[in-house]
Amino acid sequence: MPNAKQLQSTVEAILFSAGEPVELYRLAQALEIDNDLCQQVLSNLSAELDERESGICLLNLSGKYQLCSREQYAEYIRRVLEVKKNTPLSQAAFEVLAVIAYNQPVTKAFIEQVRGVDCSGVITTLCQKKLIEEKGRLELPGRPLIYGTTPDFLRCFSFSSLSDLPELPKDEETDRQLTLESAFEKIESDSEETSEEINEQTEESVTEE
Repeated sequence: MPNAKQLQSTVEAILFSAGEPVELYRLAQALEIDNDLCQQVLSNLSAELDERESGICLLNLSGKYQLCSREQYAEYIRRVLEVKKNTPLSQAAFEVLAVIAYNQPVTKAFIEQVRGVDCSGVITTLCQKKLIEEKGRLELPGRPLIYGTTPDFLRCFSFSSLSDLPELPKDEETDRQLTLESAFEKIESDSEETSEEINEQTEESVTEE
């Protein structure tokens, strides 16, 4: 078996080459080690990157791991790659994203029931940006599609898992739509450029290794 340093270097090479989130068990299988040891290797890699103030960081996206450039270097990366900013997500997109994030998996009909308007276009946009994805179909007449969030959603909002979502307010006498909106207003307030970062980070090969 390779020594600890070799295991760490191997994991780094795999994640660099993958360019997308990789499950813990897949890394462990590739290295022919158990999940616990693989987790330790990942922790050591993350600590080393932080310690030497690397421009790259290791993200844990709900049990999947990915190497990404650090947020503070996004502007420099855009300059080199000549990445143009897209139009930020609309308020309607944030509202739909909130409904899905807090209730997933959900159907289009459920989302439209909460918001009271047709959401076909918004759902398509969020799928194109890889913030949500199809999660299968319900075993009901018509077998409607169900939607949930993606690892890109976690990365864009700097969440490790869905458990990091802010708690829904319990003392507001509002309908569910407004409650969900207020929760996502808290997320947005953590970063003035949240919506711009989502568009930038979902551009292919912008901030990913």
